[in-house]
Amino acid sequence: MKLALDEAWKYQGLTYPNPAVGCTIVGSSGEILAVEAHKCAGEPHAEIEALKTAYFKLTNDKNILDINSSSEIHKYLLNYHNNCFKNSSLYTTLEPCSHIGKTPSCATLIADLGIKKIFVGSKDINKEASGGNEILKKADVQVQTDVLLNECEDLLKPFNSWSEKRFVFFKWAQRLNGTIDNGVISSKKSRTLVHAMRDVCDLLVIGGNTVRTDRPTLDARLVNGRAPDVLILSKTKEFDKSIGLFGVKNRKVIISDNFSLFENYKNIMIEGGENMFELTKDFVKYYLCFISPSIGGEKSFIGLDYKFDILNIQKDEQDIIMWMKQENDRGSN
Repeated sequence: MKLALDEAWKYQGLTYPNPAVGCTIVGSSGEILAVEAHKCAGEPHAEIEALKTAYFKLTNDKNILDINSSSEIHKYLLNYHNNCFKNSSLYTTLEPCSHIGKTPSCATLIADLGIKKIFVGSKDINKEASGGNEILKKADVQVQTDVLLNECEDLLKPFNSWSEKRFVFFKWAQRLNGTIDNGVISSKKSRTLVHAMRDVCDLLVIGGNTVRTDRPTLDARLVNGRAPDVLILSKTKEFDKSIGLFGVKNRKVIISDNFSLFENYKNIMIEGGENMFELTKDFVKYYLCFISPSIGGEKSFIGLDYKFDILNIQKDEQDIIMWMKQENDRGSN
């Protein structure tokens, strides 16, 4: 389950409006056959990605590698599995879905493939998709629930938050000495990840002073994605409209001295420094920090006193990427 969790966290912030989910499949001899995750809304669920990978490892049938549609993967596995999953176990961070929507039911497929043991982290609270555990049990699949439950619930919290109301997270980049100013800090890969998050978030929040100083564009050009609406938090309404963010098509730019606009959005990213951190601390749920292996700059978070629980740590080719929440989860949204 830990492998499934780590894989899913790589795609946290990218799956909206779907949850981030990870899945591991273990063979009859305890070997790891697959570790996969749901990567993007509309793409196969984590269980389907894992079953596809595991099937290839078990059969060496390369034909399945060319199939990307979830429904087509379902059909192929049903037609050609030949009981290859017998005595395999499946670990998933979220109860397999029961409904047939954009993709077929994962729970039904797992049962039809003959997998007899499944370990589940979180229970799905989505009424439309829940019920997968019961489908599996009725098919005589052994289901163990609440595996690494707290860790799986942390992974699922963004989905539960925007399903009920909204999810707000705060992102920043810093160097080893804590500085956050003077030009580009993160690697190209980290910046591409942030652009992919912008592509699926509803609203991006930034401070007025940052806009005037950095003159950002705040789009998703590195992934050819959609630019989110922007809220500039500022008491002063006057800005140089030649600043890049004002010239992006098909987006709203709102200048306000408060956060009442949040009522209109579900998935909100905040980018900023210590002032924005302090202003938003009561409704930010998670924090995302990119740490670059460099030293320089002058400005850092000064005068703040907060402690965090680390939810997940990843590393790209250069940066360390940390998802965190305030210690004791003081934030709410």
